[in-house]
Amino acid sequence: MEQQPEKLDDRSFPERKGQKRKLEEGDEREISAVATDGGEALLRVVATQVSVLSSTFSWKEADRAAAKRATQILAELAKNEDFVDVIVEGGAVPLLVEHLQAPPYGDGALKPLEHEVEKGSALALGYLAIKPEHQKLIIDNGALPHLVNLLKRNKNGSSSRSVLRRAADAIINLAHENHTIKNLVRLEGGIPPLVELLEFADSKVQRAAAGALRTLAFKNEANKNQIVDCNALPMLILLLGSEDPTVHYEAVGVLGNLVHSSLNIKKKVLDARALQPVISLLSSCCPESRREAALLIGQFAASDSDCKAHIVQRGAVCPLIEMLESPEVKLKEMSAFALGRLAQDSHNQAGIAHKGALGPLLKLLESENISLQRKAAFALYGLADNEDNVSAFISVGGVQKLQEGKFIVQAIKDCVSKTVKRLEGKIQGRVLTHLLYLMRSSDKLIQRRVALALALLCSPEDQRTIFVDGNGLELLLGLLDSTNAKQQLDSAVALYNIANRSMALSLVDAAPPSPTQMVYLGEKYVNNATLSDVTFLVEGRRFYAHRICLLASSDAFRAMFDGGYREKDARDIEIPNIQWEVFELMMRFLYTGSVNITKEIAEDLLRAADQYLLEGLKRLCEYIIGQDITVENIGSKYDLSEAFNAKSLKQTCILFILKHFDKLSLKPG
Repeated sequence: MEQQPEKLDDRSFPERKGQKRKLEEGDEREISAVATDGGEALLRVVATQVSVLSSTFSWKEADRAAAKRATQILAELAKNEDFVDVIVEGGAVPLLVEHLQAPPYGDGALKPLEHEVEKGSALALGYLAIKPEHQKLIIDNGALPHLVNLLKRNKNGSSSRSVLRRAADAIINLAHENHTIKNLVRLEGGIPPLVELLEFADSKVQRAAAGALRTLAFKNEANKNQIVDCNALPMLILLLGSEDPTVHYEAVGVLGNLVHSSLNIKKKVLDARALQPVISLLSSCCPESRREAALLIGQFAASDSDCKAHIVQRGAVCPLIEMLESPEVKLKEMSAFALGRLAQDSHNQAGIAHKGALGPLLKLLESENISLQRKAAFALYGLADNEDNVSAFISVGGVQKLQEGKFIVQAIKDCVSKTVKRLEGKIQGRVLTHLLYLMRSSDKLIQRRVALALALLCSPEDQRTIFVDGNGLELLLGLLDSTNAKQQLDSAVALYNIANRSMALSLVDAAPPSPTQMVYLGEKYVNNATLSDVTFLVEGRRFYAHRICLLASSDAFRAMFDGGYREKDARDIEIPNIQWEVFELMMRFLYTGSVNITKEIAEDLLRAADQYLLEGLKRLCEYIIGQDITVENIGSKYDLSEAFNAKSLKQTCILFILKHFDKLSLKPG
């Protein structure tokens, strides 16, 4: 599974409300009149300014002042998108394009308001270009060569910073999501001057130039290659450390668009030492830069990259985890994306979980945002691949959250299902040993979480170890008595899972090797006087036995013969309160290691096996009794398991109760 990179943003709009330009008092009145009177006033104002522009293309001071005022008014109106169509239909575009260039002038002529009219025209056209349907009209009227020439004015030092910025901003809006115009900017020679402007002394110009390069690089391989060939990388990387947040935001955005789907450029960016500055931006005070840096980290950590471990070693994990808990959705989304990519490397998985990523990622699964859910699920899928993370996953309640989550689309459901499957495949060996330790020794909350998780994840072969020999079943039954309805439900679901996953015990499973080393003399010595050195009297009948077999097979008989009891030296020993058939079967088991048990005698034989501490025989009896459980006798069978500490039988009874709960709930008591 490879998570696809997030769709990148190809531009940042110049903030309209941040454009501070001085209007004359009369200009303000005209704008106010438009706002108050509506359509007719707007048409009148637009027509007036278009008329002014059509007659003022000269270096005369009065013409320059009038043209400057007209471009300012049109730009101010264009800030309102509702007015844009009226301005375009009023014929403003060709005239604004004409005023992007300086009027013709003779030798030695004065140049009043140099750059001011061009600046106003670029600003107005930039606002008009925000509507995609007007981009082609502006280009067809010849705006692009003039805008590029404005950028080139910087080369001979003849331009002001504001006109450079407005020209770059206009290119941003013209080329936004327009592949044709992006190509035209390159063919017109616009990329080299933009790269040069990255070194301009003014941060606002740097921001605008980087923003334009970011737009031009978006999904355009030819532009990306030319930007790199113009040696933009060193300066872009330097700008990552700018004190101006808007600059490093645009710079990291350019790098993101350059490396997107381009392995060759990504290698060049990394070779240019971009990694550490990008990681440093993860701790920036600018949320937008942090978001873009996280996205770029995710791109660096793609499946075709070998730098995932370097990213973690250089300190990216902690700030990314902090971003998971940000109130801003995009920050959480990009950090989850980056962590998801990093978590696909086995060297990183344990470290990411150890730093505390599991809890915040699991919380993101509760989001109703599809993208957030998807990225969190993918990251958790990666972390679940490391067995060192399984205990932590379970301890923070991860399995329950994966079970209970309301996942919006099928792809997320499939990813979560694969995560659970990964965890299930690791519940063995040292992982299971550690979980059993936690189930014994941790605080009650973690003990319960482990028991609930193992009920879903463990293999049927391990159920006895966990829920019978361990205290798993007691923990789950304890939750059934809780006053918390959620805990009761969790326990019921867990017990139901155990019931469904349980396999009927085979005779071999039911009788594991005895904890005491067995010595089997064989069938021919059962009740055989040959070499017999002790005789039992049962219901008046003699049973010939051999001390060596009894000593090696039963702690109870060892105590009888090696301890201070009177039977130690007795030749004949009376055994009260046991039937001959039961005693004979018990002894046959000691001599041969196997015995045929009928359901009629199984309960009496269980009592004898418990009395004489014969665990193997006891388990065989539990198995036979468990095959005979019915709705009518379940109560007595459960009581029997309690009376003789028959854990296997008790588990069988509980599983039977769960499977037949609908019938049993109707019975009195």
